[in-house]
Amino acid sequence: MEEQQTPMQAAVKPGLTIGLISLAITYLAYFIDSSLLASGWFGLVSLVIMAVLLIYFGTQYRTEIGGFMTFGTAFNFSFIAMIISGIVGLIGMLLLYQVIDPSLPQLLADEAFQTSLKTMESFGANPDALPPAQLEEMRKATADSFTVIGQIKGFGFLLIFYALVALILGAILKKRDKSLDF
Repeated sequence: MEEQQTPMQAAVKPGLTIGLISLAITYLAYFIDSSLLASGWFGLVSLVIMAVLLIYFGTQYRTEIGGFMTFGTAFNFSFIAMIISGIVGLIGMLLLYQVIDPSLPQLLADEAFQTSLKTMESFGANPDALPPAQLEEMRKATADSFTVIGQIKGFGFLLIFYALVALILGAILKKRDKSLDF
C-alpha cells in the first residue's frame, strides 16, 4: 500500500511549479516591456493565476488522499505551496534586479512613484502641495522596496497575505466526508 504524503510533502512540487510559472510570466513581461512589472494589473493577474493553479493542485491532492480534505489540511497545503512559490519568485526577482538588469529597480521605483502620485490626484489630493521632503521620503521608500533588504522585508509581509489567501483556499478546497456524520 502506498504511503500518503503530508500536506507539506505534497505542496513542494506544486509550489515549485507555481513559482517557476509566475517567474516565467514575470520574465516574459520584463522582456516585452519592463514597465509592466510596476503596473497594478500585472500583480492582480499573477495573483489570479496563482490562485487558479493552487485550486487545481489542491483538488488533485484532495483526490489523491481519498477525495476528502479538512480545512486544516487544505490551509497547510495552500500556505506551504505559496511559501515555496514565493521563495522561488524572490530568488528570481533578486536575480533580475541584481544580476540581469541592475538598472531595473530604479526604473520600476520611478514608475511606482509616478503611479502613487497619479493615485493621489485621482482621490483629489494635490501632490504638489506636499512638502518636498515628504515627496523625497516617498520616493526613497519606493526605491528601497526594490533593494535586496526591501525584497526580503516585502516577502515577510507577503507571508501574512499568503496566510489570508490560504484561509480562503482552505475553505474552497475542504471537503468533508458526510458518510461519517451520525
